[in-house]
Parts: sequence; structure tokens; C-alpha cells
Amino acid sequence: MSRLAKRPIAIPAKAELALVGDSVVVKGPKGTLSRPAHRLISIENVEGGVQVSSKDASLEARALLGTYASHVRNMFEGVTAGFTKKLIIEGVGFKWDVAGNKLNLSLGFSHPVSMEIPEGLKVTAERNVLTIAGFDKEVVGQFAANVRALKKPEPYKGKGIHYEGEVIRRKQGKKAA
Repeated sequence: MSRLAKRPIAIPAKAELALVGDSVVVKGPKGTLSRPAHRLISIENVEGGVQVSSKDASLEARALLGTYASHVRNMFEGVTAGFTKKLIIEGVGFKWDVAGNKLNLSLGFSHPVSMEIPEGLKVTAERNVLTIAGFDKEVVGQFAANVRALKKPEPYKGKGIHYEGEVIRRKQGKKAA
């Protein structure tokens, strides 16, 4: 059994929890998140907060227990504090800007690249830093991964898009004879 799921998950002061059928709905100042529960997982509102437990002792139920406990924790954190990812662009002529709900990128291709910003995300583009903020951890992470996948950092000069704090392993390159 997951150690994270043994203790009840505390409900923050600004958040509200509702159990609608087999789904969990969390409301807070940043927004509302909903997630259906798996058929092997039960989620109950107890006096100390929210208790996530498995309905049987199968291997699949034990594997899902910690996952759903983390999902509920992330939902509470998202609607109260929110999540942020920062991307850094490096390279001569590489740039980005936000126009409405579109992210326009110039990445050295023969054409400009335009991406639709998902609903609920706030994207700000500064000189070489793109900040993605939102209350759903999965949406923030997936959009950041999609932007990074357009031009991954290359190992020789480090050009491309990378996360803030990401370490890019550098290679030496050719030596003159």
C-alpha cells in the first residue's frame, strides 16, 4: 500500500471538495478541476480531509492507490496556488511572442510556427523566457512539452528550447588535426 495514501489528504482553507458519483470535483480561487475515479479506487470525505483507498487488494488497485492520492493533492495545489513552467530559448534568431491565444515562434525553420494556447493557461513571453501558468498540472506540463518538442536543445552549442534549470549534456565536437 502506498504510504502517501495511508493518511488523509488535508483540504486547504480556500478549496472545496465535492464527490459527484465516481468523480472528484475540487473548487478553489484559481478554478475548478474534476477527475473521475477508477473503478478500483474509492475516494471518501473524512474528518481529517480526503481519504483515498482501494476497493480490493489486487496488484492493479495497489498500483493506482498512490497515483490517485497524488492526483487529488495536485488538484488541491492547482486550485489554490497554481503551477508554473518556464522555458528558455537559446539561439541566434530564435524568438517567440504571444498574440491573443496564439504562441508564434521563429525557430530557424523556413516558416514561422504558430501554436494554439489551451484554455485556462496564462502564457507570457519575455525576451528569451516563456512562462506558462495554470491550475491544471497536466495541461501546463503537456503544453510546455509540446513547445519544447518543436526545437529540442542540441548537444554541441546548446541551441533550442529547454526548461529552466534543465542541464543539457554537452558534447565536444570535432578537433582540428
